[in-house]
Amino acid sequence: MSETKKTPLLEVKDIHVYYGAIHAIKGISFHVNQDEIVTLIGANGAGKSTTLNTITGLLRPKHGSIYFQGENVTTTLSHKMISRGIALCPEGRRIFQQMTVRENLEMGGFTRPAGEIAESMEEMFVRFPRLKEREKQIAGTLSGGEQQMLAMARALMSKPKVLMLDEPSMGLAPILVEQIFSIIQELHEAGVTILLVEQNAQMALSVANRAYVLETGMITMEGNAQELLHNDAVKKAYLGS
Repeated sequence: MSETKKTPLLEVKDIHVYYGAIHAIKGISFHVNQDEIVTLIGANGAGKSTTLNTITGLLRPKHGSIYFQGENVTTTLSHKMISRGIALCPEGRRIFQQMTVRENLEMGGFTRPAGEIAESMEEMFVRFPRLKEREKQIAGTLSGGEQQMLAMARALMSKPKVLMLDEPSMGLAPILVEQIFSIIQELHEAGVTILLVEQNAQMALSVANRAYVLETGMITMEGNAQELLHNDAVKKAYLGS
């Protein structure tokens, strides 16, 4: 008897995205299964953030489809995507600078019933003890690493089925990069499915299950993350060796 093919949690099929006349994404397809970390790696300008913004509904593909839990969500509005279970931790963190840590987390839980927000908040404070210490602090005064933790915690407040992380290591010192990636691994072990966009290919491939290489809006390679980590072409292009 043949094995039933599992429906991916998230599937992107042949999407084409334009900025005016610029063809930014040229027919890419990939999928993310439940409980996986999948990473999109590539140089700056390859189309990684554009891909995430298209999945969340901030951009619309000209052609192609996006499926979430087997349903076509290509035209779903971005705030509805959060309610459905896709949360984006954006590039550059984009926390609410003038609000406290607690207020930022409350904003992350805006789609949840009021009674559940307090419970999620406590979960975030257990997972990110540094944020508990800074609970009443204005978010703009946090260090870069703390702001990244806050951005991740804010995205997790909506209890997403897929957490999308856009360049979580950007602008952080090496020791903080390790800390953030260790948190990513912990989240994965706790059952969070993650789609990770990252310029630090070495770190991304070391935590991911599978990976796709994006070059000028096209997927040029895909496969097991460990295999790509040791692939000569990937090493030469992205790992500086």
